[in-house]
Amino acid sequence: MNEQQEIIAPVLEMTAGEMLKNARTTGRRKREISTIAKLLCIKEEFLQALEDGNYRFIPEDVYILGFARSYAVELGLDPDEVILKLKKELGIVKEEQEAEEDEKVVLKKEPIKINKETLLNWYKTSLNYVKKNWIWFVSGAAALLFVIILSLILFSGNKTTDINADVNDSGTATVAVVKEPDFRYPVHEKFESRNAKEARVVLQVGKESWVKIEDARGNIEFSRVLIPGDVYYMPNKNNLKATFGNVGAVDVWVDGQLIKKLGAANTKKSDVSMSPDALKSVGFAE
Repeated sequence: MNEQQEIIAPVLEMTAGEMLKNARTTGRRKREISTIAKLLCIKEEFLQALEDGNYRFIPEDVYILGFARSYAVELGLDPDEVILKLKKELGIVKEEQEAEEDEKVVLKKEPIKINKETLLNWYKTSLNYVKKNWIWFVSGAAALLFVIILSLILFSGNKTTDINADVNDSGTATVAVVKEPDFRYPVHEKFESRNAKEARVVLQVGKESWVKIEDARGNIEFSRVLIPGDVYYMPNKNNLKATFGNVGAVDVWVDGQLIKKLGAANTKKSDVSMSPDALKSVGFAE
């Protein structure tokens, strides 16, 4: 009598390159390498080398890691996870760990032994010092108390309001909740919806477009290819700027009002100020 045996194939962990290729070629957002290469301004051959695990095709480790991070962000992957896996494959993590261990050995010191006699001597010395210089301690405490009281008096009358706040006749600030825009396209997916109640700037795309939001230092707040109907709620931060892969496909709403298009269809536009006042100066759509 033959017994049926279940054969379980071992699940192999994907390499960094396989993760990138899998993210690009599966799911509902399948994309071509050539398209992404143009958006990221990275040679198509380098992206292909990353997917194939042919990392040494790229000249330096710093470029390998930099390209992989940008590629992971573009594909919606966790860049830190991809970079860590890539470092392990390149042998960089092992070297860093050995360097950290060496540093710990160098910094390791013999612990200071404190006994009862040492604590007692320290206490007596401190007490004698305070007795000799008590007037300075009292003066310092009095000065600190004076500064605290003065600060409370000076700033208690100042009332700060939120950027979306109104002040009524009685002088009380009332925070206004930003109205949800009347989007022109059926909403497909919302990004950073936690900002929805306070976001003064909201984006929606009518056609596929790459959208990247950066702060003044070049730190990326958001980077993703949005498909028709996708919505992004902009955080209320100063000096944010945007890059649009297809600027003509992006609807920009400021305080619930749609402004005019920022450029022509199928056109890339960079360093676009996301300041509400700067966007309003473009004018509102009719």
